[in-house]
Amino acid sequence: MVLLIVGLISVPFIGWWKALLLGLFGAIYIWATETEHKKPRLISTLMLGRTTLLNRIRQYPSFHFSFLPYVVFALFVLIPFVFNRYQTEIITLAYIYVTLAIGLNYIVGLCGMLALGYIAFYAIGAYTYALLNTQFGVNLFVALPISMVTGGLAGVLVSLPALRLRGDYLAIVTLGFGEIVRIVLNNWDSLTAGPNGIMGIARPSLFGVKMGTPLGYYLLAGGLAALAMFVQNRLAKSRTGRAWEAIREDQLAAAHSGIPVFRMKLLAMALGAAWAGAAGAIFASRQTHISPESFTFLESVLVLCMVVLGGMGSVWGPAIGALGLIIIPELLRGVELYRMLAFGLLMVWMMQFRRGGLIPSMRLKTSSRVA
Repeated sequence: MVLLIVGLISVPFIGWWKALLLGLFGAIYIWATETEHKKPRLISTLMLGRTTLLNRIRQYPSFHFSFLPYVVFALFVLIPFVFNRYQTEIITLAYIYVTLAIGLNYIVGLCGMLALGYIAFYAIGAYTYALLNTQFGVNLFVALPISMVTGGLAGVLVSLPALRLRGDYLAIVTLGFGEIVRIVLNNWDSLTAGPNGIMGIARPSLFGVKMGTPLGYYLLAGGLAALAMFVQNRLAKSRTGRAWEAIREDQLAAAHSGIPVFRMKLLAMALGAAWAGAAGAIFASRQTHISPESFTFLESVLVLCMVVLGGMGSVWGPAIGALGLIIIPELLRGVELYRMLAFGLLMVWMMQFRRGGLIPSMRLKTSSRVA
């Protein structure tokens, strides 16, 4: 039924023959991912051969490292020279959302806490830089760590009462915090200029070199996203990352194992909020004007969708989800009427057939295999 709906919706975009091929490939994929006793012998043999080949490849020392970071670095260098200015700015915005998605992955993916007001930390970081720059002339590179600190402190403050709750109750508290921040920004006219927002935010410069060009912001946003991914990768493989995953799987068992649950949750919230604050500072500098309307609840939902679709708890998953949900709608701008319909169908399909996301966490896959 789902394949039929997707095929009919795809007809205006790609034509009858391509829609038919799309449905055929989808049917083959679903057929191949059925349970083992339902698979035909040919499909089972192909899947077994694929697994055996991958295991043989991993035995060689030359394949002990992943080549993916090198491919990503090469693409990162080539993009500004291959794409035009508009396309480069869209990718720059996608990098900002990559940082946001990675920050939320600490909270939702690694530690297992549902936060629905995450965009509030993004707003706090953006307004921190905007006020420092317009009132005191502080440069972005000086204000960036300050925005991270203010975002992290906000995460700690909201966590002190909220982290004693779990599940839906925690989600409601974080949602309320996000709305409180937006309403305060909207009504504190003397500080935030209310609904009009803060205008005239200066673009950055480094040692007299102007960085406010599309290429400059591309390097800034991409560098911040790369740093966020590197830190997350190191933390996920550390004792702290294993403690977060233990809390995510069973909080009571983790507490009885000697893990300081409250402190670990507090650390995850503070780190996630700090990355959101840094992303907010770059966003404010790039826009040169910010207002409360840029930080609504729908933005929190969008970032959460990036983490879920990409793969909660994985290193590359949130980044892939963020790039996809920012870039693909731009590619479909010519059929704007159908963009959200296609997005909704994608969400339904993912939750039905790929619940772990596009790139699921390896530990989650291992634990589900053991179970």
